[in-house]
Amino acid sequence: MLRGVKLIAVVPAFQAERSIAEVVTGLLSALPARDGPTVVVVDDGSLDQTAAEAERAGATVLRQPKNLGKGAALRVGMRFAVEAGSEAVVTVDADGQHPPEEAARVALHPASRESLVLGVRDLLRDGAPIANRFSNGFSNAFLSWFGGVTLHDSQCGLRRYPVPETLALDARSDGYAFESQTLLCAARLGWNIAEVPIRVVYPPRSERVSHFRVIRDPARIVASVLETTWRVPRRAR
Repeated sequence: MLRGVKLIAVVPAFQAERSIAEVVTGLLSALPARDGPTVVVVDDGSLDQTAAEAERAGATVLRQPKNLGKGAALRVGMRFAVEAGSEAVVTVDADGQHPPEEAARVALHPASRESLVLGVRDLLRDGAPIANRFSNGFSNAFLSWFGGVTLHDSQCGLRRYPVPETLALDARSDGYAFESQTLLCAARLGWNIAEVPIRVVYPPRSERVSHFRVIRDPARIVASVLETTWRVPRRAR
């Protein structure tokens, strides 16, 4: 168990009024209570009641003036965590796919605080759409090649980041590519990367809400990977 480390859950959220309250209450129940905020929701310019529902459930809410993207929201949450004295954050998606007990397993994994801890999904077992499985498989191969390590789930949003070190990587994407950039930088710089098998919940097709576009966003990830590869030299292991 990760002991003596101040940790905050950061939840980037956009148009998530139907699921955010359950996500917040689950995290508050699963994570150890601490002085100061435990769950921070970054409302990324939602036009619905996402912020109000998150506050009602007990989260600290940070509001973006407009929709800037997941990466921008994660950076805002991480900077807030630093100001609140936290040394690590666990990031959790707002759509309810990450059960709170799985988030707690990632958050409290015994890897050192400086490690990047990745949730690894079994997409076939848990019923992910075919397009998602293809996109993730492509990204895994692509980032493994350029990162110099084998990565089994490069797109899962359930992660534990060492906050000061992650912000220092200067990952520049405001969108989904932020997660790939940070992972690639960490791999190329020789960080310890721990992978934790997790369970995820995919709702029925009629109830799924996703802002990830399986063509556009992977294309942006490829572009960001190439830029990061040029900018961050790979260290010998």
